[in-house]
Amino acid sequence: MSMSPTASVSNGSESAAKRRRTNGADTNGSPASFPVGTPATHIPKRGARACTACRKGKNRCEGDAPCRRCQLSGTPCIFEKPEKKNATPAAAGVNAERLSRLEGQYLVMQSHMIGMQSSLDRILSVVQGQAHSGAMFPPPPPSSQAVGNRPFEEERGDKFPPLPGFAPPPHKYATYGIIPSTAASSEDESEDTLPRATLNAPIEALQGLANAAAEAAAVPSSSAPRVKKRKRAEPIPRNAFPHVVEKGLVADSEARELYNIFFAGCHLFIPVFDPLYDTYESLMERTPWTFDAILAVAGKIRSGNGPLSPTFYKCLEEAQGIARSSLFGPVVRKEAVQGMLLLAAWSTNGWLPSGHAMRMALDLGLHRALEKLADDTGKQRTQEEERDLVISARIWLCLYWFDHQMSLGTGRPIVLRDENSIRHCRLILGHSMASPTDVRLISQVELIAQKTQIYETLAQMNGQVNHNTLAFIRRATIALEKWFNECDELHRQQTMDENSLLRKILAGELHYAKLWLVCVALRGVSWDKMPFEQRELAFQAKDAASSCLDIFLSSPEYRAALRYAVHDSLVTAAFSGLFLLKMASLFPAELDLALITVQVEQLAQLLSDVAAERYALTLRIMLANLRRKVGLGSGIQTPVPHAGPPPPGFADMVVTPTSYVNPNLPPPFTMEELGFGPGDRNIVVPTAIPLWLQEQSLNDLGLPVNGSDGIFLQMAGNGWAGDFAPMPEAW
Repeated sequence: MSMSPTASVSNGSESAAKRRRTNGADTNGSPASFPVGTPATHIPKRGARACTACRKGKNRCEGDAPCRRCQLSGTPCIFEKPEKKNATPAAAGVNAERLSRLEGQYLVMQSHMIGMQSSLDRILSVVQGQAHSGAMFPPPPPSSQAVGNRPFEEERGDKFPPLPGFAPPPHKYATYGIIPSTAASSEDESEDTLPRATLNAPIEALQGLANAAAEAAAVPSSSAPRVKKRKRAEPIPRNAFPHVVEKGLVADSEARELYNIFFAGCHLFIPVFDPLYDTYESLMERTPWTFDAILAVAGKIRSGNGPLSPTFYKCLEEAQGIARSSLFGPVVRKEAVQGMLLLAAWSTNGWLPSGHAMRMALDLGLHRALEKLADDTGKQRTQEEERDLVISARIWLCLYWFDHQMSLGTGRPIVLRDENSIRHCRLILGHSMASPTDVRLISQVELIAQKTQIYETLAQMNGQVNHNTLAFIRRATIALEKWFNECDELHRQQTMDENSLLRKILAGELHYAKLWLVCVALRGVSWDKMPFEQRELAFQAKDAASSCLDIFLSSPEYRAALRYAVHDSLVTAAFSGLFLLKMASLFPAELDLALITVQVEQLAQLLSDVAAERYALTLRIMLANLRRKVGLGSGIQTPVPHAGPPPPGFADMVVTPTSYVNPNLPPPFTMEELGFGPGDRNIVVPTAIPLWLQEQSLNDLGLPVNGSDGIFLQMAGNGWAGDFAPMPEAW
């Protein structure tokens, strides 16, 4: 009987399948060898031996073509060819192309690394050649030429392009990102590791490694190399810039005189130094930057309200030049923060330099110093490490207080709000290395912390004085009095009597804080719309201002020390006088106008004597306005501070009477009304007078939003006597 075509196909496929199952491998288990030209058939896995129809119906398939289900249903029995797991030639080509591309990138990176290494070698050879030849610094330019006006030196192949008048560091060690700070307040890193900044500065790190390799190669070794423990942090390199005495700009005898002037009173207003440790020789050796800044401040104080000396300009030029060199590279000395803080403190526009000093301190980790001092885990520290912590903590506390005071005084946002960095501040007072001025520093830090909380609370009320506001002011006043009692006791424990200067300053700060509290709360409130409770607040502020003024005028020590004061202390005195004049103008029948006038005139004279003309002239304008309004007469009851022309910086505000006529406004003030010589009919430009002092704002007893910037005259230059045209405005 003949077989059907279907059966033949089935039998043939079955036989082929059996052959595939039996002959798929030889007896040794190795892949079977096929005749040349016969392709090896792929044995599909069990999951792949199903036709398309059975796979869709999820039925069991016999695996032979055609299967029984397809035969019965008449469906074409189709087996899909399974994908081969072996890579195709196209895929192999893609992988080869990717590998070739990665190899090319590696070669490019390798060439870049070689180029950087060769550049570093050339830098090292140039710096070493300069150090051996003794040409570390260029010859100093003439002192009369301002730093900002000097042209750059011609850039040559063997030199860096320096800052104007300042050479690159003479030592071979890089100081940008690789030398760790030895201040024991660096974050949470161990003292024998590089700072985190190194991770972000690969070129600087490579340069440091090249420096270390060159140093090791220069020392001959007689023994076989051995594995050593990781060395501790490398010591800070020597100073990159010389001080003014070393450069021959200031004689040593004059520099000592200026140093003594500074530590006769300046360090009381910025208590960041320890006179027993920060001696003349010590500061000169450790920090030329701070040394030059100290001499510059003292040079200004020595000049008083007279012409500024060439020594002042030379020291200021050098200190500011070093300061500018720190703008684009990490610093390695905590004393650099002291130098920048001094430049900011004795400036009428210290907002920018104080912000830079704050970030330098954060970069050095000074904000962790108090926390490490308070660590009682038993870790033993050497005397040098202990002193380093105390100095770092003192610098941080002083900078924290000053930066917050700048923010509150000018209405600008506070840069740092981390109160945890100051919570152990009183720990310094009991330390064996405490400075005599640390008690003032701690009191200032605790006061500014309270004032910050007061400001943030009252700022949210937007000038709305309701029962909640009044209750908060009462609580804040009680807290301020508690602060004063505790800090006054700390001063007394330091063997200070009641008439000592620091205790007088502390009392004045209490009264000014009470005045400031009410003025912030009454911001934008007019006196004629005040209810009885708000009116009582205004008179409480008047009493605080009067008490503050009495301390300034009645204490001979305070009057003598005012010549050393920073501008924030001058604002304290001047604003107290201005507030009294406003109250006298609004409530002439309820205040002693004659007493207030005499007190303010004495204060204006005192400020003129210490070259604080910006504040003295502001007081004189308000005095002239009060005389006009209440008819006290135009005579000056105290000697005028100047018998000639107005002080420098005020001339731009004065014009001739014929050049300004506006019948819709009150007549401008004449120079005679301000006390500058009889018969001087020149007038003050009304637009130069701040809005808070003008006639339409006399009803406002509140503090302006921009603080002191909206109260006092904006004189040309920096508010100090002298020609500051070539000097940067940061000073």
